[in-house]
Amino acid sequence: MKSIFAKMELSRVAFPVVFLITQVTLLQADPLTERSNGSPPGVSAPEPELEWIRPDKDGNRFVRHESGAEFVVWGVNYDHDRSGRLIEDYWNEEWPTIVEDFKEIKSLGANVVRVHLQTAKFIKASYEPNGSALKQLARLVRLAEQTGLYLDITGLGCYHKQDVPDWYDAMDETDRWDVQALFWRSVAETCAQSPAVFCYDLMNEPILPGAKKKETDWLAGDFAGSHFVQRITLDLAGRSRKQVAKAWVDKLVSAIQGQDDRHMITVGVIPWAHHFFPNANQPIFYSKETGGNLDFTSVHFYPKKGEVSKALAALAVYNVGKPLVIEEMFPLKCSVQELGAFIDGSRKIADGWISFYWGKTIEEFAAEDLNLPGALTKNWLEYFRMKAPEILGTGNERN
Repeated sequence: MKSIFAKMELSRVAFPVVFLITQVTLLQADPLTERSNGSPPGVSAPEPELEWIRPDKDGNRFVRHESGAEFVVWGVNYDHDRSGRLIEDYWNEEWPTIVEDFKEIKSLGANVVRVHLQTAKFIKASYEPNGSALKQLARLVRLAEQTGLYLDITGLGCYHKQDVPDWYDAMDETDRWDVQALFWRSVAETCAQSPAVFCYDLMNEPILPGAKKKETDWLAGDFAGSHFVQRITLDLAGRSRKQVAKAWVDKLVSAIQGQDDRHMITVGVIPWAHHFFPNANQPIFYSKETGGNLDFTSVHFYPKKGEVSKALAALAVYNVGKPLVIEEMFPLKCSVQELGAFIDGSRKIADGWISFYWGKTIEEFAAEDLNLPGALTKNWLEYFRMKAPEILGTGNERN
């Protein structure tokens, strides 16, 4: 799968040989109130400048709920730090690093941060929520409020296979979905009161097996020690792929909305229409049969050199009458200029774009003797920062 190969290339950019973390001082105490009984706290009252984000009445764009002003996503994936550690690996001992990174993300002109949460960090072997992890998540939401950033909370990650517990890996479909519903029920309860949550993304790049094939591994691919793609079932068992996808989406949406019916829900998908273009099938998760409970479309695009027009034609397949966010993008196989052309060409149908940030600033890159991945990342961050006023100042170009 080409999207997985793109992830492999991304790992090469994101996992530099030399590891450096800037130690910073937390300038103010965290205002999050801790509950004395040890249960995960909810998030305290938000800052007034953040409005709830929802689709507009026609379901075509995002708007700020109170003012009605259009909202365009310009964000970054904050999926790991510069050494490859996932956020749960350091958000207890190195919280000041996250505080500083959010300030840096804000200074780039971003308004959304996509964070990736791992299932095993939030659910215990006793099938109970991990109160400590939920408390840190509430702290992260409060930081987003303070920084003026929205969170795209992507869940159910199993990115580091060695951290996936045996009890979870051994489950059948029914039990695994129950754990996933518990994950989302707990996350939604924690985040329900904050407008700083832009959306819940049920899972990064879920896939299904073929009609005549039974799989044995829930995870697909192993690139630089990470697994970004996950199966939602190992066996269709006579069901269609759309039937399984709908049952899974509906179960998790129900779990979320039992605690939180205000925040948007989506699923970030592999752009099969891009890989099989021009013989693209209707997107499974965003078909009429499957995606009725999803608020907007999220798709991951890495255009190839010389193929921007092809990528734009494939992207149009995902224009299904809902807001559309390109939830991952990076100049892996094209130049910065070509990715910029892809952004510009997609503005008539897209409502947002999310790239990557791994905790290293433009200024830090500029102070080094850069290798090719470092130079590419620096150039892209400069472009991203330069482009922000244009994207956020004028919105998209649909008229």
